[in-house]
Amino acid sequence: MKHIFIINPNAGKGKAYEFIKPKIDDYCTKNNVDYEVIECSHFREGKATVDRIASSGEELRFYACGGDGTLYEIVNGAFGHKNAQVTVIPLGSGNDFIRLFGSKEDFYNLDNLVNGVPCSFDVIKCGDEIAINQCSMGFDAEVCARQASFKKLPGINGELAYAASAVYSITRKVKNTFTISIDDGEPFTQDCIFCVGANSRWYGGGFMAAPRALPDDGLMDMIIVKKSIGRIKLLTLLNDYKAGNHLDWPMCNFVRGKKLKIHSDKPAAVNVDGECSFVNDATFELIENGITFVVPKGSPFFEIQTRKD
Repeated sequence: MKHIFIINPNAGKGKAYEFIKPKIDDYCTKNNVDYEVIECSHFREGKATVDRIASSGEELRFYACGGDGTLYEIVNGAFGHKNAQVTVIPLGSGNDFIRLFGSKEDFYNLDNLVNGVPCSFDVIKCGDEIAINQCSMGFDAEVCARQASFKKLPGINGELAYAASAVYSITRKVKNTFTISIDDGEPFTQDCIFCVGANSRWYGGGFMAAPRALPDDGLMDMIIVKKSIGRIKLLTLLNDYKAGNHLDWPMCNFVRGKKLKIHSDKPAAVNVDGECSFVNDATFELIENGITFVVPKGSPFFEIQTRKD
């Protein structure tokens, strides 16, 4: 198997390449690993590169060396190629998807990844995009869209940028009127703050939006938060939401299923693993066994598997 390291040199405030390239060269040379290092710094470049290389049919493992945006690109490029495996060397400020599998240090250890465990994971399809982590529509997607601006401020990392964006966004639009259907059931219309379709647990730099989600259980965790409180009360609940203590809120509807369809008469923000746009309609659909993700050897994820609901 060939190991291909896709590095986003802009990650880690521009220090990603100089941090990880020597480690890759040293480990792979000493251990006779067949490898290649490729820089991809432009939007969609990583996706196109992975898709092109994986089309050869050769058994390949792609390492997303960057943040959640780099992982998004590599996942979208690898999707549909059964010969392609995906894993991560986390060099961004958020790195939410890997939280289920261990610390950053577990992923920095190349031996953990080269000798890691390939796992068949579900993904979520939204239009032509694939999410390995989470999709959402409404207030939290607007927070995500604004997060990039806050990251540019000195001393603001991914987690703090999301929190700052959330506080700012509460002063703006909060309510969305959505018509929703779950698993092609009867549509219902209600005022919502946001809707989440989750394959794993965290987003936004450490907010546990879906505290029970697992990426290999064949189900999508859906969290629909109704607009039944004011802005000040919402602000006081942010920490509870971050900690994953919201599933029992009276305004929170939590279900598991395969498909979440959302319509908004007015364009609303939609987030697909951190990539944001404004649309009237979105469908989040679970694709079982959609990608092979390599979990570091010794990961606590395998202990979680023994305790699945």
